[in-house]
Amino acid sequence: MSKKFFIKIVTDPDVDPRKCVVGIACAAQAINDGHDVDVFFAADGVKMLHADYIRGINEQGNFPDGMIFNMLSVITEGASKIYCSTGSQAANGVTKENADDMLLEGYSNWMTWSGPPGVIELSAASDVQLVY
Repeated sequence: MSKKFFIKIVTDPDVDPRKCVVGIACAAQAINDGHDVDVFFAADGVKMLHADYIRGINEQGNFPDGMIFNMLSVITEGASKIYCSTGSQAANGVTKENADDMLLEGYSNWMTWSGPPGVIELSAASDVQLVY
């Protein structure tokens, strides 16, 4: 039976990259299992949408080459909604004006800039909530 998942990524990957990757992996798995998945990136978890940051994690060799990019592709292609915190992105140097240079390719096709209203909307509509 399909469920409505809300997955929020808020952990700073500089502090606990494995926790962030587990959140990404769970979101991708829920999508692959046929669930309806919404994802919200907030606090320093927004770094997981920064292209250079993800390239850096990939190059460290702590995870199989390309694994994080593959899971993020599952999310960007299969999630119902993907939101990111406008304020959290700004605190990490990303604004709507410079996002084309900073975020994963094609972000404007799948990402909604938001804040607490988006968190409340997505969480209220969900059956299952996971926070990483």
